[in-house]
Amino acid sequence: MEPMNMRTPTPEKPVGGRREATRRKLFDAAVTLISEQGYGSTTVDEIAERAGVAKGTVYYNFGGKDELYAALMKWGVTRLADTLREAVPAPGMEPRRALTEVLRAGVVFIGTHEALARLLMAEAWRTNRSWYATVRQIRTQAIGVITERLDVLVERGLTRPDLDTSLAGSALFGMVVTVALDWRTLQPERPIEEIHTTLAHMADGLIGSPASPR
Repeated sequence: MEPMNMRTPTPEKPVGGRREATRRKLFDAAVTLISEQGYGSTTVDEIAERAGVAKGTVYYNFGGKDELYAALMKWGVTRLADTLREAVPAPGMEPRRALTEVLRAGVVFIGTHEALARLLMAEAWRTNRSWYATVRQIRTQAIGVITERLDVLVERGLTRPDLDTSLAGSALFGMVVTVALDWRTLQPERPIEEIHTTLAHMADGLIGSPASPR
């Protein structure tokens, strides 16, 4: 008779949809808490309590608060970038309108995910933390979608000749975030179309027009 294996089985991590549901609960809890009180003041205990799970679940899924936060930032930026890219219209739309559609999608996303937007803006650029990868992700993915729209305008000669699309993309992204948060915080009664129209005018002023022939 073979000896009975008395070793306690190691529990398996949740897989598939169940694991993703757990991670999403932790993300939602972390977003809310960190946006309210800052990264340093938020504890693993608070995140677990807000998510309605055991403290060990945080460590089980991520290893700790830093790892949870890094995964959260990556997840949030990916969602934002996907939203902006999905707003890119089919070929044939007038390039300036295509750009404003992307900007509008950014406003809608931030209006829907205010806490996530506040978190990204408040924490991602802190120089005393190693979130450089997240800043690079924002630059290459989210801002990159806007820059691509600007590149199309430049290629077609529809902007001022000296437009730096990289810097202009960052400026427009910053405008979207600032205007959207101002709207949701201070002027939520204003219809989004007003916000969209104002952003479109601001974008026109930034990118300019082709130089008039002499």
